[in-house]
Amino acid sequence: MLAVCLAFTAASVCSQKFQWQPSLGHTQVPIWPGKPPDSQPIKEPEFALSSGTSSLIAGKPATEVDNVTKPTMTIYSPVGKNTGAAVVVFPGGGFYVLAIDLEGTEACDWLTSKGITCVLLKYRVPNSGPHGDAGHQKYPKTPMALEDAQRTMRLIRSHAAEYHIDPQKIGVLGFSAGGYLVADISTNFDKRVYPLLDDADKVSCRPDFAVAVYPGHLQASSRGLNLNPNIPVAHNTPPTFLLQAEDDHVDSVNDSLVYYIALKNAGVPVEMHLYANGGHAFGLRRTNMPITDWPRLVEAWLTSIKMISD
Repeated sequence: MLAVCLAFTAASVCSQKFQWQPSLGHTQVPIWPGKPPDSQPIKEPEFALSSGTSSLIAGKPATEVDNVTKPTMTIYSPVGKNTGAAVVVFPGGGFYVLAIDLEGTEACDWLTSKGITCVLLKYRVPNSGPHGDAGHQKYPKTPMALEDAQRTMRLIRSHAAEYHIDPQKIGVLGFSAGGYLVADISTNFDKRVYPLLDDADKVSCRPDFAVAVYPGHLQASSRGLNLNPNIPVAHNTPPTFLLQAEDDHVDSVNDSLVYYIALKNAGVPVEMHLYANGGHAFGLRRTNMPITDWPRLVEAWLTSIKMISD
């Protein structure tokens, strides 16, 4: 489980549950017209927790969302110039919880400041994707997180004109477990994993670009650099940006390495940045470590692949 999850657990003793809502002017929109496919029973309704002052990341608390059964997307429009590009953001949380601000709304604040539309996906948890340690990963009976990701990409692309988005410039960004979801949808877009619902489901869910930050669950086992077989990299996998710290003791740097090797061997444009220090679950919060400059690297990369301009 993610370090941030452990921090939340330790802090939850003195934290009070509440209902998470996006900031004023933004509304959560359900991504399914009725009951989501393959819904699983959860003992307790959805709730949020703040880590409070007992567990700080870069001097600030973080908020998790638990027991999501009704996935939503929240649209954050760009500030100032609109580049036409859009990014669907997948927060991490080990497929147990969602780090909704640290790896969600704070990413949207950055993207919208650069003229990029941000779509924050609150996908289903817990146990909606691979979870557990490398070599002992458990998989859900049905890929609920991937279902939510595919549906959201299709909705955004089918409503691109309404959101003032270029339908050929829609990418994905994810952290940790969300980084796995980035790879999942980047390599499993050619087959819909849920029943056809409406015209939106006839639209492609292939991302035009992908950014995975300290991704997890990509290594098949703790022995050898073998890619998870559920990530079938092919030549049409979208251009990908990878970032991880070598001292990440939650998701091994090998997760990025095995994916990089597979992408390179398939002829997919890929850029990877590894740093000696940085750990895990740092999000976009600035520290004195060089790795926290990573957003600028992503901006330069997006410019180089012509998703945004200077």
